[in-house]
Amino acid sequence: METMVEDETLQKVAEIVGSEAAVQVIEVLKGVNEITDDEIANKTEIRLNSVRKILYKLYDHSLVALRRSRDQHTGWFIFHWRLQPDQLEGFILNQKKRVYEKLETRLGFEKDHVFYFCGVPECRKIPFEEAMELIFRCPTCNKLLMHFDNSAFIEILRLKVDELRKELSE
Repeated sequence: METMVEDETLQKVAEIVGSEAAVQVIEVLKGVNEITDDEIANKTEIRLNSVRKILYKLYDHSLVALRRSRDQHTGWFIFHWRLQPDQLEGFILNQKKRVYEKLETRLGFEKDHVFYFCGVPECRKIPFEEAMELIFRCPTCNKLLMHFDNSAFIEILRLKVDELRKELSE
């Protein structure tokens, strides 16, 4: 059962880090102990350059490791890649920390400002200071700006921040 969860997590992480191509690269890496970027490109039919970009992104997050050897005939380096599923937890923890920090910053901004809004969904809500400079007219549609109650949004942000804080402290 644990490998099923790990497989799903690996796939989600691959989607976050890259794209559908990253998912394909992860699938190839899961099936082998070690493989070269050239072999991955052949198995996935993804351009070698794209495979290398994906591998380096995964490497930056410590999700893959590499071993270097030298080709006896050409003298060029050959990179042998392997998956490091044990690093998944650390990657996910770092992502949660980043989201937590961004949400906490946004929560502070929402709490510290009074907003005005014209009511048109395509337009953005405007902080009081900016609304005053605009003489309470929407810069996009020129409609009158009215006070916007963001308390429901603040509550949602607060709940999410609390949830992440709890997860990160465990």
